[in-house]
Amino acid sequence: MTREIVDTLKRILKARSMTYADLAGALRVSTPTVKRLFSQRTFTLQRLEEILKVLEMDFHELARMSHGRRAGPVELSLEQETALAKDARLFSVFWLITNEWRFDEIVAEFKLGAAQITTFYARLERLRLIDWRPGNRARLRVPKHYAWRAGGPLRKAYGLRVITEFMRSRFDAPHDAFRFEAQELSSESAVVVKRRLERFAAEINELVEIDTSVPAKKRVTLGVLLACRPWNISIVHALRADADTLKKAAA
Repeated sequence: MTREIVDTLKRILKARSMTYADLAGALRVSTPTVKRLFSQRTFTLQRLEEILKVLEMDFHELARMSHGRRAGPVELSLEQETALAKDARLFSVFWLITNEWRFDEIVAEFKLGAAQITTFYARLERLRLIDWRPGNRARLRVPKHYAWRAGGPLRKAYGLRVITEFMRSRFDAPHDAFRFEAQELSSESAVVVKRRLERFAAEINELVEIDTSVPAKKRVTLGVLLACRPWNISIVHALRADADTLKKAAA
């Protein structure tokens, strides 16, 4: 068993607050046996399938998470972004698919007819964004955690709307959090902050992958804004301007 897959299993157990003892109990084996499996990476295919059953996952999901750990952000093609930017409903259906919504869940929750959703699925398949399989199952042909192109069609179409709608909140609900820091750092420390934000974003995506087996209605759509840039509040600039005006008057 590869180190990447075993490390991914460890992260899933940690995210679900499951200990080796918990897993051993579910598998009906001893805790030392489970510890040995993970330390020596001596999983048989049957044992791995048993563990995935306990975690309510399949091997494809596990492999995708293990691969995603190594891969960096990937962009969609310009053609794909352009099509999604031109049709907000098409983009919405694609967004739901990337968040593991099933065909029947989309129809039931958003009161769209099956024929209408079928049309969107067909367009997404032509764009090579999904594989449309029997039983109306959709499998992504692109990375789940793709990045919008800088200055690309998606940012131009939805970027300002996303930021405006997200910030139009008091951030006082149970799942809400708001913390803003504007501190002076060295350039080296600023680079460290940027790297840690990127690492945190990767950890969020790992949790998303872990929760894919949870039914759509039991998941919370959580928006997280991670950003940093050299910045000063405008009143500070005004203070500097006032100081310059006083100096000129004194001269």
